[in-house]
Order: sequence, then C-alpha cells, then structure tokens
Amino acid sequence: MTASSGRLPDLGVLEPALALRLTQGMESVEAGLLAAVRSDYPFVTEASKYLVEAGGKRFRPLLVLLAAEFGDPHAPGVVPAAVVAELTHLATLYHDDVMDEADLRRGAASANARWDNSVAILTGDFLFAKSSGILADLGPEAVRIQAYTFERLCTGQIRETIGPEDGLDPVEHHIQVIADKTASLIATSGRYGSLMAGCDPATVDLLTDFGERIGIAFQLADDIVDITSDSRDSGKVPGTDLRAGVPTLAALIALSGELDPRFRDLLTRPLPDDDEHAEALELLRGHDALARARVEARHWADLAREALEPLPAIPARDAMSVLCDYVVTRTG
Repeated sequence: MTASSGRLPDLGVLEPALALRLTQGMESVEAGLLAAVRSDYPFVTEASKYLVEAGGKRFRPLLVLLAAEFGDPHAPGVVPAAVVAELTHLATLYHDDVMDEADLRRGAASANARWDNSVAILTGDFLFAKSSGILADLGPEAVRIQAYTFERLCTGQIRETIGPEDGLDPVEHHIQVIADKTASLIATSGRYGSLMAGCDPATVDLLTDFGERIGIAFQLADDIVDITSDSRDSGKVPGTDLRAGVPTLAALIALSGELDPRFRDLLTRPLPDDDEHAEALELLRGHDALARARVEARHWADLAREALEPLPAIPARDAMSVLCDYVVTRTG
C-alpha cells in the first residue's frame, strides 16, 4: 500500500486509534496538497498538481504525523507542516528531473518530458513559494528550520555535482551527499511533527535524529531498488543513476576493489548506449557490492531504531520501529 490518498504503508498491526489518526491525517494532507497547488492561472495548477496526483510514498508527511504522536497529534500546525514537507519534496523532484534529464517519474512522463525544462524548474519554484506561504503561518522557528533544510538540500546537490574532494573517501562523500540531499528533509519532517505537537526539546532532537538516520537508510535502499527493480514494479526505469554516470553506493563499493577493466570503465562514465547500460546493470546485479550496499542500508535503519529507544513506549514508536524494516525491504 502507498501512503498517498490517505492510505498507509505496511507498518504491521497498528493500534486502532493510531491507525485512524494516521489515516485521517494523511487524508487531510492530501487535501492540503491539492489546495496548495491551486493557482489563478490554470496551467500553473495543471503543472503543479501533476506530481501530486501521480501519488508517491508520502513518506515525509507520514513521519510528521508519527512524530506528532509524542505530543499533541491534533495540534493545529501538524497537518500544515506535513503539507510543507511534501511540497518541498515535490519541488525538489521537479528540479532533480531536469538535472538528471529524466523521462519518467512515478510511472508517467516527468514534467520536463511532458512540457520542458523551463516549465519544470518554474513549477518547482512555485511549490517552494507555496510551502513558504504556509510556513509563514507556522512561526519564525519553522521558517528558520526550512531555510536550514533548503541550504542542506542545495549543498548536497552541489557536493554530488562537484564530486569528492582530493583525499576524501568516495563512499564517505556519497553518504554525506545522501544526508544533505535526502535525509535533511526527512529529519526536518521529524522535527516539524514533534515541534508542532509541543514536544520538549529532547524529544524533538531524538525524532530529528531518527529522521536523519532513517533518511539515509531510505535513500540507500532506493538506490538499490534502482538497480534491482523492474520498471513495472518501481514506476521508473531501472539504472537511471548508472545511465547518468552518477555512482551510487553499490557502484562505489565495486570500484573500491579489484574489477574487470571493462566493468570499471562502464561504472565511471555516463551510459547513453542501451546495450552498454544493460551490460553494466547486469554486471552490477551480479556483484557482491550489491549485498554489501544492502548491509549498509540495514546499518542505518538499525541506527534509526536505536534513536527511538529513549522515547516513550507508545504505539507510534512501535510503528516507527517497523518503518525501519519497511524502508530497507521494499521493492518499489
């Protein structure tokens, strides 16, 4: 199950009251997203709601709602903060697809493929603006958090574009890129939920730390899915990073050891040729680096679970513990 349209991922048998609150909360988030992307100019509405209606895991707003369970889950700022988290994520997707020259997003043509790069970039900017408007009503602390998150998102993209500095371990650099590009917003989701729910500072910090760690696990697992999945299951073309010449953890692990010269060559450059791309994908799927990448994803998921240990033993903590398993075992 997906978290879009008010449905939840498989988090095991949830306590009924929690399941009801999460389902209703996600339905409110969905309505909030559709309201936020409306514009007086119909084309802007069409382009902005394109990825909203394409669905998605809604992982970030779900984490906002779960984090709010450690305070007052009905606090008025919780759902708007969840909308902000997802709007910010969607905005980055519009921009990422331009940078990656992606043709497919969530099983459909990407916005840049359907229209053009300029429309995709400006639509992402529009979503950032809409999220900022919501944030203004949540108070200056929320605005500061968003500014810091946006700084990290940009820094992560620049780190990835420039590559590791001389002498820096490529794997260490890659984890830092993931922490900034992906985990920063997931950490902020945990911070938003707990902050808006009125949690004490120590609880807010724990849930932020949880978000950072599970965010790294989430992206490492997503990169593995990119290698192993069938496009019919994942909604995207497998091996997009390989094609673009962007090494993910499995490729970096493979490159760190003894490797056939042909395989090494394929992993160190873009692969626009379909035959070469298919060859590299097959070789990587058969290399033990893939299993080692899975171990690293599991390591970060286990670290996320450890961050939960000092928190009260409420149903939301159990659900978040299950979420640690979900992010590393999913296939799409």
